[in-house]
Amino acid sequence: MTSLKWWQTAVFYQIYPRSFADGNGDGIGDFKGITEKLDYLKDLGVDAIWLSPHFPSPNWDCGYDISDYCNVAPEYGTLDDFKHFLAESHKRNIRVILDLVLNHTSDEHAWFLESKSSRDNPKADWYVWADTPPNNWQSCFDGDAWTYVPERDQYYYHYFMKQQPDLNWRNPAVKQAMWNAARFWLDLGVDGYRLDALGTIYEDPNLTPHNVPMNLAELRRFSETAKTPQENKLKEKYWYDMFKHQWGGPGLHDLMKELRAVLDEYDGDRMLVGEDDNIDYMGDGDDELHIVFNFPLMRTERITPDHIRRNQKERLTRLEALPVKGWGCNTLGNHDSSRIYTRYGDKQHDAALARLHAALVLTLKGTPFLYNGEEIGMTDYMLTEISQVKDTMGSWYYHAIITDMGVHPDEAMQRTAVMTRDKNRTPMQWSNNPNGGFSPSSVQTWLPVNPNYKDGINVKDQQHNPDSLLNYYKHLLRVRRNTPALIEGDYIPLQKTAKEHFSFLRAGNEQTVLVALNFSNKKLELDFSHAKEIKGKKLHLLFSSAVRSHADLSPKNLNLGAFEVFIAEVK
Repeated sequence: MTSLKWWQTAVFYQIYPRSFADGNGDGIGDFKGITEKLDYLKDLGVDAIWLSPHFPSPNWDCGYDISDYCNVAPEYGTLDDFKHFLAESHKRNIRVILDLVLNHTSDEHAWFLESKSSRDNPKADWYVWADTPPNNWQSCFDGDAWTYVPERDQYYYHYFMKQQPDLNWRNPAVKQAMWNAARFWLDLGVDGYRLDALGTIYEDPNLTPHNVPMNLAELRRFSETAKTPQENKLKEKYWYDMFKHQWGGPGLHDLMKELRAVLDEYDGDRMLVGEDDNIDYMGDGDDELHIVFNFPLMRTERITPDHIRRNQKERLTRLEALPVKGWGCNTLGNHDSSRIYTRYGDKQHDAALARLHAALVLTLKGTPFLYNGEEIGMTDYMLTEISQVKDTMGSWYYHAIITDMGVHPDEAMQRTAVMTRDKNRTPMQWSNNPNGGFSPSSVQTWLPVNPNYKDGINVKDQQHNPDSLLNYYKHLLRVRRNTPALIEGDYIPLQKTAKEHFSFLRAGNEQTVLVALNFSNKKLELDFSHAKEIKGKKLHLLFSSAVRSHADLSPKNLNLGAFEVFIAEVK
């Protein structure tokens, strides 16, 4: 594995700083808390942290509306606190990448305050302005994408909410200012960036209107009520058509090459991962992004063998076709999506399925990304009152469907609880103490703690339970770390028509490993003896979620228990 870069061998762990660990007891996560939990992460077995935005922000979008790119939000601590966190992470051989928000700033950023002050100030052209709204574009968060500013008697464009005006990246001064901000953190020693909302940086220069016969609130409502295959197909078409002119405008590839050149100025193999699934943004494989997320893997109501096979065939074929062969990146959860345990559970076998899904992400070819709390089986928490909602998109939606569509407030709250991202951003559950050990019992946390922390869904209880999901993750991560084929090996699918199990090989230069995942609730008897890579050989057990009495097994009559995860070296 000496030829692989650190980010190819690493397991990433996303930290949502507001919700990870409260070090000063004010109900909000902070750098003191994160630093205190670094030994937990080291023991878990992760190699790198992706830190969601930690910059000063009015928090209309939970930190993704940045008012200063070169400082730390006061609720999280100071710049010195960040430096201490970074040094302590590196001391434990844990890399750190930051969220870099390129598309927009906060409307409270000094750049925007100057830009909106007049039509002839030095930053007048740093954002996208128009005398009148030139089209019917929608903000993906809160309706109309154009907002009026009296000081200029003009409208500015915002793909996200009105508090997040889009930067004009066609202005070289904007580019230089942002590259300077990127260098600020690279100079401090951060190991790279996750690029937020990559595809929205450049919009259609012709400002072409969309042709969807409804506004955003109506589309969200239609999406929630769509039931038939025809309605679901139309829903997907409408979502695409509404925003297709606001994504992927010309210039993005050149921009990514410029940013890649900035990172390449630094030693230590600094890296870029884009919040996008478009492999085109990797350029020739070595001149734009290092990796992009495999979001199609998670865009399904249920993880099935057929879905995984189709996904892997499409992704790996495209990656391997790049002039410089590309590297994959797999994840099933993040701060914007429903938690894995909730989203892919079936209400009967949730615990077993959570173990299957963890094994899938950690054994597929490519860099795995985990989201904080997955390792203890945290679940979505449905808020019950609009006063609890912190996600501005959720608040907007609640009021929009009441005012514009006449939805009863009780129903509106139920629907808001499902769509808001608050449900998967609740505080990390560290113990069975009040507030889940996140904050002192006397403190009101910024979002409510899911009460199921009392039921064993917390770190402390699971640390002492050898059969817990947490210890399962630890064991699996150790196996991955100590099994070169699971990191560098090629992916070779087996039994490609099987409906109940997903099985494949990871074939490296000196080692071949079989991974078999039983997605059914019944025992399976499998025969892998005819596969050319296995024929005439035995299987040496490396990991199983079931109790097995023998380490060496025949590939001809391999019995898999219900929902079993089975990993063995071919010898």
